[in-house]
Amino acid sequence: MSDETRDADDGTPPTRRDARGGAPADGIPLVDAAFPSFDADAIPPRPPLPVTPENTSQVPLAPLDTADHNAIREQWRAARDELGSHVSHARDQLDQANERIKQRTGRDLILAILIGLAFGAALLASLLFIKALFVPFALAAALLGVYELSRALRASGRRIDVVPQLIAAAFLVLSAYFAEPWLCWVMLFVAVAFVVVWRLIAQMVVKDGRTYGDVLTDAVISGFVQVYVPFLAGVALILLEQEGGQWWVLSFIAIAVAADTGAYAAGLAFGRHPMAPKISPKKTWEGFGGAVAASLIAGVLLAIFLLELPWWAGLIFGASILLSATLGDLGESMLKRDLGIKDMSSWLPGHGGLLDRLDSILPSTIPALCLYFLLSPWVVM
Repeated sequence: MSDETRDADDGTPPTRRDARGGAPADGIPLVDAAFPSFDADAIPPRPPLPVTPENTSQVPLAPLDTADHNAIREQWRAARDELGSHVSHARDQLDQANERIKQRTGRDLILAILIGLAFGAALLASLLFIKALFVPFALAAALLGVYELSRALRASGRRIDVVPQLIAAAFLVLSAYFAEPWLCWVMLFVAVAFVVVWRLIAQMVVKDGRTYGDVLTDAVISGFVQVYVPFLAGVALILLEQEGGQWWVLSFIAIAVAADTGAYAAGLAFGRHPMAPKISPKKTWEGFGGAVAASLIAGVLLAIFLLELPWWAGLIFGASILLSATLGDLGESMLKRDLGIKDMSSWLPGHGGLLDRLDSILPSTIPALCLYFLLSPWVVM
């Protein structure tokens, strides 16, 4: 028997090469019960892989429907346009309301609120953290107030020396905090004498034929500037220097602001009857009623929660600050009417000048200091 026949019949297993090829050398496929022939159609499809950051790029994306994309874009554009129209409508309504308020009160309400919040935040920060930080704040306010008042008086024909006024005001304000309280009165006398003598000497040097009455009026008004602005600011610093004085300074300023805000809101909403038409035509009795309610409520709340005083002490505190703030406001209105001006300056949009905001605060320093010494024993009791 030949080798080919023996190889085909003797049951010799196929070689590794034949197995890899899937068929023997003669091209006949291997068929065995243990190893059936391979059928590619019988294999189930491979399940899809889960989408992960590693194989995201390998997952085929479904084709984007252009119509759906355009519809989403149109919806987004319509929503954006609708929101823009609502914002524009609200802005127009706010501007119209602001114009009506401005025509009625002569103030830009939005700017007034923003500037008031900025000054209030600076004032509050100086009193809450380190009360000595209030000193440069008060000094700057006093110097700017002196400058505004001096310029307004000079514009009306009065002879006021601005530089001596600023020098005297700086020494007067600083002595109120860094020296003994009684020295503040001495410095007031020195400051008044300094500006009066300076004015008299300056008038003698000029020799412009000014009458004695005008010269005397200039000298008296020069002394009044020192009393009205830097001395009253110095009284606030005397109160600040006391134990717990920063809370009293914060309280009387808050009551004065509350009275001013209450008067403004009530007068704007209900004002019908002028309070002093020859002095300030826009002040009404309805506004004064709002100031009374706001100042008394603020006084009671501050007395109980901040100053640790009885509620009735808060009523006294609020009523006292209300009276001084109202008189200060009317007094400055009389001064501006006599000078023929509406505001002391235009540095603060919506407010006028700084002195227009300090007109109710400066006179309130006197009752606040007095009430501190009168009501402080109640804290101990």
